[in-house]
Amino acid sequence: MALLAIILSFTATGNAYASRCYNTSQFEAEQGLRIHSELMVIGLTCQLIPGYNGLYGQYQQFTHKNRTLIADYENRLINFYKTRGSGEPTKKLHTLRTDIANEISQHAIKMSVTSFCNHFSPRLERALSMDQATLQRWARQIWPDLKTSTPLCREDEADLIKEASARPRHTPERKYVRR
Repeated sequence: MALLAIILSFTATGNAYASRCYNTSQFEAEQGLRIHSELMVIGLTCQLIPGYNGLYGQYQQFTHKNRTLIADYENRLINFYKTRGSGEPTKKLHTLRTDIANEISQHAIKMSVTSFCNHFSPRLERALSMDQATLQRWARQIWPDLKTSTPLCREDEADLIKEASARPRHTPERKYVRR
């Protein structure tokens, strides 16, 4: 009986620890939603700048093309928030997405809108041309200067680093530092 209590204690501790960090799937989900939010800000910010017509339309095409994956990413994070005991997991997801969009918008303001559009607008076309597997690899990329809202579990981080080093890098570079 005491042995069973010890085993259950370790299982509960492991689950509590696991909810304090992202597994690979949850990490990919937040990064994927960050990419989606970034593309939205690019499209909205640049749509009225001469020479950048149609960027918001490209964002909408990207969203439509990847709607199932984006919904899956949202569900992964909602489920993560539920396992953490968040009382309002959907609200927490919306807050995360708003925070990400605001952060990217602030970056656009600091750069000047024209510079931001010159630098980041090609990302929309490139993202739109990606197939789902390529987009998912981009979302699994670890960016040392960009932290997710919840850290990646160490064992999963090691796996992603190993995966990234085994293939050439074909994803857009991130050029700004978060926080």
